[in-house]
Amino acid sequence: MRDGKGQFRQGLKDGVPVALGYFSVSIAFGMMGVLLGRPVGETVLVSLTNLTSAGQFAGVRLLAAGGTLVELFLTTLIINARYFLMALSVSQKLDPKVTWKEKLLIAFGITDEIFAVSMGHKGALTFWYMMGLIALPVLGWTLGTYTGAVASSVLPDSVTSAFGIALYGMFIAIVVPAAKDHKNVFWAVALSILASCVLFYAPWFSFLSDGWSVIVVTVGISALMAFIAPIDEQERMDEDGDCGFDGDGPDDVCHSGESVFDFSQEDHE
Repeated sequence: MRDGKGQFRQGLKDGVPVALGYFSVSIAFGMMGVLLGRPVGETVLVSLTNLTSAGQFAGVRLLAAGGTLVELFLTTLIINARYFLMALSVSQKLDPKVTWKEKLLIAFGITDEIFAVSMGHKGALTFWYMMGLIALPVLGWTLGTYTGAVASSVLPDSVTSAFGIALYGMFIAIVVPAAKDHKNVFWAVALSILASCVLFYAPWFSFLSDGWSVIVVTVGISALMAFIAPIDEQERMDEDGDCGFDGDGPDDVCHSGESVFDFSQEDHE
């Protein structure tokens, strides 16, 4: 195993593409935050301390619309719930020497893209590799937000409005390929769109705010699809790859005997 410095450099290298993508997308968030009345510093601080993409967009919109703290909490919790599963998967590949304090730092940087890169990494994940992998994406996301926030007061309205569709473009790029490959994803998306339209246009649901509508649609459609179209066992094993349910993972991490929630480890030198 290479030393910490070498692991950190490899993590930095693997994180460059993620950082570049985050920079471009977060420009839209920075612009939106300022246009919705949030100060530049506050908008940048949200990105620096959250790193949640869709959760940030939804949260700032709820704040601008006067949503309650309960709505804000539940909406961001549901939108970001996938990180629970990602963190559990990453924990199975962590080097046994990673302490629980280091795990907390790693957990902060778990995002969709960082998760994908870390799971594709050969061998166990060391603390310094994960810190290198997380560092540049956090920097790119934060700098992109600052760039967008500052640019929103300089660029003409026509340009700033165009950046507003960046998030929708990102979601289309994520959802459409998955919907083409998996019919269950297609039906989940279609039913979500239908349910959102019903809650928005039907007068019977006018008492629901935008935040509660997101909560109802997300929980309702997820529960429905989990009931009528659960993931096939073979499909689940194929998607899990080397660290599947048979426990045969790289460096035998899945058989390391370490508990996911083992906080008894002492700090290592």
